[in-house]
Amino acid sequence: MSNIERLKVLTGESDEELLSLLLEDAEAQVLSYTNRTVMIPALNKAACDLALIAYNRRGTEGETGRSEAGESYSFDNTPKQIYDILDRYRLARVGGAVYETKARPGQDIPSAESNYKNE
Repeated sequence: MSNIERLKVLTGESDEELLSLLLEDAEAQVLSYTNRTVMIPALNKAACDLALIAYNRRGTEGETGRSEAGESYSFDNTPKQIYDILDRYRLARVGGAVYETKARPGQDIPSAESNYKNE
C-alpha cells in the first residue's frame, strides 16, 4: 500500500492533492533531519506519520494549546517515537560533509538492523 493510500484510509480524506502535499512536506522534513538526499524504505512510515500529524493539526499551526467550550487541548511537538526511528537512520557530518551510501539502480540499501551481527 502506498503512503497516499495509507493516508486516505487513516484520514478519510479523498483530496489526493492535499495528501500528496502533506506527504512531500513530511518527506522533506525527514530528509532534512536525517541529512539524506534520498528516501529509503525504512523512513516511509515516519514520513507517513508526520504527514498524518500535519493533517490533524491543520488550522492550529503555531498554537501550543487551546480551550473551547470548557475543554482544554495542548499540542505536543513531534512524538519521540518518530525521532527514535529517524535517529537510527540519521547521517553524521564529518568535516562538514555527509557521506551517504549510493545505491545502484535495482539495489536495496541495507537497513541499520542488518549491519548488526547476532552475538
